[in-house]
Amino acid sequence: MIVPSSSRALVASHNSSFGFTSLAKLSSGNLLAEVDLRRAVVSLKLRQDKKVSMGQFLTPGSVAQLMAGMFNRLDLPEISLLDAGAGIGSLLAAFVAKVCQQEKQTSSLRVVAYEIDPFLIGYLHQTLKLCERECENVGISFNYEIRETDFIEDAVRLLQLGLLNSAMPTAVNYATEFTHAILNPPYLKINAHSQVRELLRSIGLETSNLYTGFMAATAQLLKPSGEFVAITPRSFCNGPYFRDFRKMFLEMMALEQVHLFESRQETFSDDDVLQETIIIQATKQRQKSSSVIINTSYGANDDLILSHSVPYSELVHPNDLEQFIYIIPDKISQQIVQRMELFTCTLKDLGLTVSTGRVVDFRAKEYLRKNPENNTVPLIYPVNLSNGYVEYPKITKKPQAIVHIKETANLLIPNEHYVISKRFSSKEEKRRVVAVVYDASQFNYAYVGFENHLNYFHKDGHGLSITLARGLAVYLNSTLVDAFFRLFNGHTQVNATDLRKLNYPNLEQLLSLGTGIKEEFPSVREIDQLIENQLLSMSNLSDNNLITTKSRIDEALQILTQLGFPQAQLNERSALTLLALLDLKPTDSWQLATYPLMGITPMMNFMGQYYGKTYKPNTRETVRRQTVHQFLDAALIVANPDDLSRAINSPKTVYQIENSALELIRTYGTEEWEKSINTYLASIETLKKQYAQEREMSRIPIVVNGEIKTLSPGGQNILIEKIINDFALCFTPNGKLIYIGDTDEKFTYFDEATLTDLGVNIDSHGKMPDVIIHFTTNNWLVLIEAVTSHGPINPKRKKELEVLFRGVQIPLVMVTTFLSRKAMVAYLAEIAWETDVWVAEDSTHLIHFNGEYLLQAYQIENKQTS
Repeated sequence: MIVPSSSRALVASHNSSFGFTSLAKLSSGNLLAEVDLRRAVVSLKLRQDKKVSMGQFLTPGSVAQLMAGMFNRLDLPEISLLDAGAGIGSLLAAFVAKVCQQEKQTSSLRVVAYEIDPFLIGYLHQTLKLCERECENVGISFNYEIRETDFIEDAVRLLQLGLLNSAMPTAVNYATEFTHAILNPPYLKINAHSQVRELLRSIGLETSNLYTGFMAATAQLLKPSGEFVAITPRSFCNGPYFRDFRKMFLEMMALEQVHLFESRQETFSDDDVLQETIIIQATKQRQKSSSVIINTSYGANDDLILSHSVPYSELVHPNDLEQFIYIIPDKISQQIVQRMELFTCTLKDLGLTVSTGRVVDFRAKEYLRKNPENNTVPLIYPVNLSNGYVEYPKITKKPQAIVHIKETANLLIPNEHYVISKRFSSKEEKRRVVAVVYDASQFNYAYVGFENHLNYFHKDGHGLSITLARGLAVYLNSTLVDAFFRLFNGHTQVNATDLRKLNYPNLEQLLSLGTGIKEEFPSVREIDQLIENQLLSMSNLSDNNLITTKSRIDEALQILTQLGFPQAQLNERSALTLLALLDLKPTDSWQLATYPLMGITPMMNFMGQYYGKTYKPNTRETVRRQTVHQFLDAALIVANPDDLSRAINSPKTVYQIENSALELIRTYGTEEWEKSINTYLASIETLKKQYAQEREMSRIPIVVNGEIKTLSPGGQNILIEKIINDFALCFTPNGKLIYIGDTDEKFTYFDEATLTDLGVNIDSHGKMPDVIIHFTTNNWLVLIEAVTSHGPINPKRKKELEVLFRGVQIPLVMVTTFLSRKAMVAYLAEIAWETDVWVAEDSTHLIHFNGEYLLQAYQIENKQTS
């Protein structure tokens, strides 16, 4: 054992050796549960400001277990583990539990844990004692050491000692003493002149954040072929700040696995940490693997894991001087990279450059003006960017002008055509890259100022042609560029350096893109079509429907967002589940959505076949627990409509989109969408309450001619049941029910003979109203529409009904019904005159549009003479 020489260091060591085997191997679950319970208690006791100041957040048990499961070689005769920032020992406990579960077990396990917080050290001792007991149960010799000293200081000392000993053939090299390392390093910026920065420079690393210092020092302390697993921010994968670290780390370590998290907040949710994190697993060797496994999940508790293998040369390009790490999670992402590689020009090749806006407002505060004045020029902020161009001036809290005098001359640029883009966006924004054209002809000034939160493209400090500016803005706003940027940038900033790293079309292609663009900037869909037709049509990648596939997933997410699903369901998994349940392929229009019966496995097969998302086997339970159950609770889907006696937990369980939801979704992308979704959302609470009350009841009972019939569960049928039991009894007493349309078409009540006697011959039910009643007392035929997601009886629908029932010899009465007043509001302006409206929550009242009495027959001859 090496005892640290630092005067601050304290060493706690323990050795134990056990020579018997126990059958209690499954107790590891208890170990992890006990440690994670302590972590939760400790986390509550720790002050948030202390966590932030030390840059360390305790690792949740689910994350620790996931990390321990990423090690490949846990059957070595002797294992030595390093945990450089142990906290209470969650990571090392997960590692010990994993080792104890191996079929082929190690004989000796040694753990070295670094921790400098006295409060945490007490808990760390307890965790290691539990680990000792776990190893004793399975006959593994266990010893541990807690080093109560600064890890960077001690690592540098050990590495320097190792270099000294390397010159002595008989000396033991204590610097590389570990076969495994598991790490959750502190995330903390370090000053350029600090002691820790100097220490890291002494081992060849220049870095601005402590977490990469921990990673580099840990990697250097591993033995050859040693394994390394760490959870860190994703930011080290690209950008200039971590260039030196990437070069050092990738030279000595071979990446083998990367685990991505879709959610920025789930990983460390207990501490409200909002950070894009990844887990990497690497081996200490210069020779790289032929391929790297990229796994993706929503959070650590999500066992639906998207798994994709990429060649190492695609992860880290051999000729890339920056050594960027391109994490490609799936086939679609791989296609995005391949398409971007078709564009081979850099900004330098185009004779262009990109710079950051010169005006830092708080430094130039005395020169800023709220509105334009005589001696000012425009000051453009991100808020001025709108629909592809600059909106100026704009009513906003931001100053809209800057004084043009000698003191501000170096902050301004000539008033010429530029492309400007936002430097910052929120993680939830639809687009990461947002660019617009600055059209100088719209501004009668000699100069203009761009605020520091903007980037601007220029040519040696001057502007571009308006055609080139428009073409460049079109390219930057494409889904292709946005998707590419999101793949390799774990932050929400779009810095000038990032834009310089992009590949661009050549000058001729950009001018071609800009030629057709005028005052109205194209939509994203139109932009993507331009990119496909003008830039990619000649490539062998043009038929892959890449952009269509990406856009379709985004549209499904937008639907779920507008339906009000919580953040936990607003992810790619839920979007793909919805698309599978609609049997909607990337090139299908939303109007072609259907409602197949589908189990979980067919859903996942659909995702892989049509959307390129291949998940690990045996992960379907996450789709059921974290998406399908929520869809059921929201009344978006129904379970087992084909066999109502089948148990919900049966392996044969199937799901189907609820009829009202299907009708709603078919209107997506049309002019009817906003009204349809408002009506649906107004009705959905009633639907959900009904489902909750009648979950044990398979179908909705109604009485027809003294006989009990049942309707399939569904939003529209809930309203139809109220029409039969409430409306009919109140307003058409003793009426004769002629027709009921059922949502799943399993049961449709149709007294065709009576309708024929009244003079109507129906060849198809496609245009039929939802309910038809012959009100025999007044001899009226009452036609009723049940509105939950589709529209009311408007003038167009009324004309259709007139044509369908033109043979009827008795007066027609047309009634539109709603579940609630709120659902009715969106359609009030559309409801046809001389029709009625009934609202189920006010079942004893009726609204007649333009009539003297309630429930009046619609007289065609009156309408013709009015």
